[in-house]
Amino acid sequence: MNYFTAWGRFVTAGLQAHAKWEKDVSTRILHSRKRLIILALLTLPIFIVGYAFADEISNTLPQMLGSKEAYGPAQYSLMIFGAAIVVGLLAGLITGCIGAGGGFIIAPALMSLGVRGIMAVGTDLFHIFAKAIMGATLHGKMGNIAVRVAAVFVIGSVIGATIGGMINRTLYAKDPILSDAFITIVYSVMLTGLGAYAMMDYLKSRKKGGSGDIHGSDMEEIGSFPRKLQSVKIPPMITFDKNVTPGGRRISWIFLLMAGVSVGLVAAIMGVGGGFLFFPMFVYGMGVSATTTVGTDIFQIIFTAGYAAIAQYAIYGFIFYTLAMGMLLGSLLGIQIGAMVTKVVPGLTIRGFYAMAVLAGATNRLFALPGKLGAMEIIPVSSSMGSTLNTIGTVLFFIIIGGFGVWVIGTFIKKLPVLRQGKEEPLVQVMEGAKDIV
Repeated sequence: MNYFTAWGRFVTAGLQAHAKWEKDVSTRILHSRKRLIILALLTLPIFIVGYAFADEISNTLPQMLGSKEAYGPAQYSLMIFGAAIVVGLLAGLITGCIGAGGGFIIAPALMSLGVRGIMAVGTDLFHIFAKAIMGATLHGKMGNIAVRVAAVFVIGSVIGATIGGMINRTLYAKDPILSDAFITIVYSVMLTGLGAYAMMDYLKSRKKGGSGDIHGSDMEEIGSFPRKLQSVKIPPMITFDKNVTPGGRRISWIFLLMAGVSVGLVAAIMGVGGGFLFFPMFVYGMGVSATTTVGTDIFQIIFTAGYAAIAQYAIYGFIFYTLAMGMLLGSLLGIQIGAMVTKVVPGLTIRGFYAMAVLAGATNRLFALPGKLGAMEIIPVSSSMGSTLNTIGTVLFFIIIGGFGVWVIGTFIKKLPVLRQGKEEPLVQVMEGAKDIV
């Protein structure tokens, strides 16, 4: 296995695990009347303040989104709220249907709509934090949380998130365009590599006649790397998986700290929560059992995303509350619809859409980059040419992602009679129970 393939499998495994977490959280929220009422109360101020201060908000909106100052009212307009719901819906459809995490399209989508990169990152983190808080359940009673492992990891993630937040804020303070360019470059590199891997994997699977999900049975442990890490004795050693193997397993705290720093750094810079790195790092990197990893991930993501969102972005004014709540509402619905569509769509088709969705995000950021570099006079690109390229990237992005969304929703509506014949799905239950809340 070459390094590129290993990296692709590593990241894809993480995206799958994060998508599963999102599905579980979505179902947990939609199954609870109490959580739905809390969600309604969190959303209510947007409508109240939006109507009460509509004129004042509309006058300040362009300055808030386009200038160097990020401070401003958190509610903005109902139009922005609706756009956020659509973005969240599309991300949720990708997460639910593809099962590989749709969060990677959120920042490109928001930046394409005119939101500064640093605010898109902060808002995405806040949306993940809100979702984690609302959908959290305690796994401690089942022994699935390795408290010491989580504690050391969170220390590292706080350090990493602090560094990542400082990088983004420093670049933004120097030049907002430089900040946007940096975030765009990070996404371009990440999504181009992942998209190329996903497309090659899809074509390879299609040639062989495969029809399974994205790396279901062929995901393998990456060599003997976990055993090598566990053999390094740098005290103190942290014990875990006592309920999995006699005496448990042990690993040096330094590796947990380093993993935490990496996840926190990526989370604070990209705004995707870093969850897509946690699972492969623990399972394929350090040899932690999947059961312990899942329980610990649910525990740590609240602290990691919460600290990054609040301490690194919210207190500096880089949180767009209206967008966060809109994306949360949209994603809850989209995840449920997407998950049901997987029951009536071939796995190979889903793998193809996964590759196209990732490449759409990569194309969007790659086409946006020349204009930003030209504005900073790094490359000779006129403002008109940069704007044209950015428009092309935005149109292509929303055509592909929007087309995918229309296809998923259309398939859901078309196959609804078939789906109703099976076990009642969470979305159906919510639709039936929503009458009681409304």
